[in-house]
Amino acid sequence: MRLNSPQINLIIKACMKASRPLIRDFGEIENLQVSAKAPGDFVTSADKRTEQILIDELQKANPEYGIITEESGIINHSNSENRWIIDPIDGTMNFLNGVPQFAISVGYEENKEIKCGVIFNPITNEMFCAEKGSGAFCNNSRIRVSNKKKVEDALLVTGGPKKNSNIKDKIFSEYISVSKSVSNVRKFGSAALDLAFVASGRFDGYWQRELNYWDVAAGTIIVKEAGGFVNFFEEDRNNHLKKNIIATNSNIHEKLRDLIEKKDIE
Repeated sequence: MRLNSPQINLIIKACMKASRPLIRDFGEIENLQVSAKAPGDFVTSADKRTEQILIDELQKANPEYGIITEESGIINHSNSENRWIIDPIDGTMNFLNGVPQFAISVGYEENKEIKCGVIFNPITNEMFCAEKGSGAFCNNSRIRVSNKKKVEDALLVTGGPKKNSNIKDKIFSEYISVSKSVSNVRKFGSAALDLAFVASGRFDGYWQRELNYWDVAAGTIIVKEAGGFVNFFEEDRNNHLKKNIIATNSNIHEKLRDLIEKKDIE
């Protein structure tokens, strides 16, 4: 039986508590209060409540830790050594439309490195967990990335662009380039679950631009501990919370990166 660290046990407990009202909300989508946060980007009362439950539970145990959240921003600025990275509902648009492809995502960062993370889909009851050096698991069963060797045979997943993106043409061009060269590409609408699915071998690779740190913090450690490879490319030095990511089974990583960076679209 594997032994969890206090941090991951705390995240699991917080996710379970936050998921209960979220499941109820999912069954009553039409009654949710919805307000526009930005074009194509919505925040709901469920988002805010889920985040607050997570913050409350995590702060009870470690009130001095820093927190980076989607809705509330940065809490406890003075502590950048120990931080929780929270996305209360990753896949909000899916949630709002009654599509059960969304998740609570929480990572624990220590000295700028993600040490553990949990991604929990409360509707399918799948909980993906990982700690550095301890492997990756889904509902206590060990998971591994796929062993697909050739990028042309790969099933990939991506997302975006957002409605207000300034690089829509670039993202669409990359999508065309990759789609011409691989078996198939999916868009499921949740970065956290996309990474979890790479970790469990359901997808062979994932890439996406213009993500936020909280979208991918937990997912990166889960993919790595499942034997995969993750890297961030073309980083924005003016905004370290913005991320462009590639995550694969490692076999196809360089080939996928070559396709994404291809300049001439045939």
